[in-house]
Amino acid sequence: MNNDPIADLLTRIRNACRAGLPMAEAPASKLKVEIAKALLKEGYIRSYELREDKDKKHQTLRILLKYDEEGFPVIRRIQRASRPGLRKYSKVDNLPRVLAGAGVAIVSTNKGLLSDRACRRERTSGEVLCYVY
Repeated sequence: MNNDPIADLLTRIRNACRAGLPMAEAPASKLKVEIAKALLKEGYIRSYELREDKDKKHQTLRILLKYDEEGFPVIRRIQRASRPGLRKYSKVDNLPRVLAGAGVAIVSTNKGLLSDRACRRERTSGEVLCYVY
């Protein structure tokens, strides 16, 4: 049984990057699709798609990973920040700067999932879900 589906998604992405796989798959949810949208918007993945399972009851999220010219993954590290046992909320003035702005923090706000840069631009705060660089 999986208690933290976001951590499961991030682990699947991390493992696929380390293995050099072209894609990572995970059971789909609205939050996972929003995380994939944020990763796509920030340029960390090539694309994502929702696929119906054979029984038409469940959907699978397929994330196509991005690699540089030398074959290294664009996602060097992806790390869960807030977790079910210890939530991490941050005000707009205290949002983390990942690698001095070279990385991105994905934040869950009342305006949806945003990057830390977008949160500063829109002056909104929320729960810091993960760090990507």
